[in-house]
Amino acid sequence: MSSQPQPVTSASAPCTVAGAVRVDLTTQRSSRRIRLSPKYGSRPCEVDVRYLWCGAPDAPTVIVQGGISANREVVALDDEATPGWWQEAVGAGRPIDLDRYRVLCIDWLTPAELDGATAVSSEDQADALAALVEALGIARVHAFIGSSYGAMAGLAFAARHPYALDRLVLLAGAHRPHPLATAQRAVQRGIVRLGVETGQPEQALSLARQLAMTTYRGSEEFSRRFTAAPEFREGRFHFPVEDYLVHQGRRFVERFDVERFLALSESIDLHDVTPERIAAPATLIGFPSDRLVPLSDLCELQRRLHGPATLEVLESPYGHDAFLKETHRLAPLLRDALA
Repeated sequence: MSSQPQPVTSASAPCTVAGAVRVDLTTQRSSRRIRLSPKYGSRPCEVDVRYLWCGAPDAPTVIVQGGISANREVVALDDEATPGWWQEAVGAGRPIDLDRYRVLCIDWLTPAELDGATAVSSEDQADALAALVEALGIARVHAFIGSSYGAMAGLAFAARHPYALDRLVLLAGAHRPHPLATAQRAVQRGIVRLGVETGQPEQALSLARQLAMTTYRGSEEFSRRFTAAPEFREGRFHFPVEDYLVHQGRRFVERFDVERFLALSESIDLHDVTPERIAAPATLIGFPSDRLVPLSDLCELQRRLHGPATLEVLESPYGHDAFLKETHRLAPLLRDALA
């Protein structure tokens, strides 16, 4: 986990919660320059890792990383700010309790930041986190909580930096991508590349996201929400599910770009970690309705992990996105895993 960190920016202040300043919580939103040797690069490079580190001062640090569309803003600690991507799970008194822990989260790296690397790997993300942990003076990480792509990075972290981690908590993520999920993402990337070639990158990115939404959510949810009859407008029939998908595609284009999507989607499918290398105690959480990470993959991961591992199965209609939608039901599992 060697690095030569250089501070790039720094910001630290008391947190504001529910309109009041919490002087007992601190937040640091900053960037550190660290040195990496990218898996798909030809030479070591320096990269600025953007991070959020917040919670009780001097408390154990918990790394929290989400899917490829997640960023470092896992939680907003000002009630006037836009909520973080896991706002219901992270906060004072919440399952990932900022009264007891400090949460560390980074923006995912891309090949453009890795000095000519042809791709970015889950190992690169793990090495960046490990170098950042060292740069921040964190002796050991209490837990790595990873969801989706974050679970993949967590497994890579545990395999490559075992001395830096106490435990793993993995939601909807495994040691390798399922081939059917890879096939679905490959089609999405093909749509985006065709859009770039034909001068319609944003339209293509929107379509790719719409297709992705059909894999993130479960069949039961779609069956419940989109049973109304189609409407005839603008010269054709529009089905209720179409409006939902178009809305999701539009929102994604507003906050994501083509290059980042292609790189991180590909990174998921390049992921491959040997479970037998991981000795850290692990809690695995899976969802039977998840069509991207089937329970059979999590069962295999549990069997092959070198350290003790438990598998928790949570029934949900929300498919792969259940880790975002079922926060209240996940709360006791998260609390137990961190205890």
